[in-house]
Amino acid sequence: MKQYVIDQLRDQDTDALENYLTRQYGPPALERVYWVPLDPEYYTTVQAAHENCHPLYFALQLKPGTMVGEFLVRTHDRMRCDCMAYANEAQRNWLIALMDSIVQQLDISV
Repeated sequence: MKQYVIDQLRDQDTDALENYLTRQYGPPALERVYWVPLDPEYYTTVQAAHENCHPLYFALQLKPGTMVGEFLVRTHDRMRCDCMAYANEAQRNWLIALMDSIVQQLDISV
């Protein structure tokens, strides 16, 4: 899996991230896995055409001392679809910027 990883977080940083992600995106879908909707302006042509699959998501996972963003763009209701794919450059940059901004907003030193 292709991922962006922020690691070496302190316990209180992981707790702050968990609280933030729960407030912003709701309770985790699985154990500490959050569904973060991709801004629709970044959908590819194929993804935009699959309206039944919207919204599309990235998965953010918290592990002890680590926040992981997976670069796979997913639909919430289907296991396989043509609109699911690894992020293109713009989508990848969007996720990285989002994760970096969350860390900055919470004043977490990395």
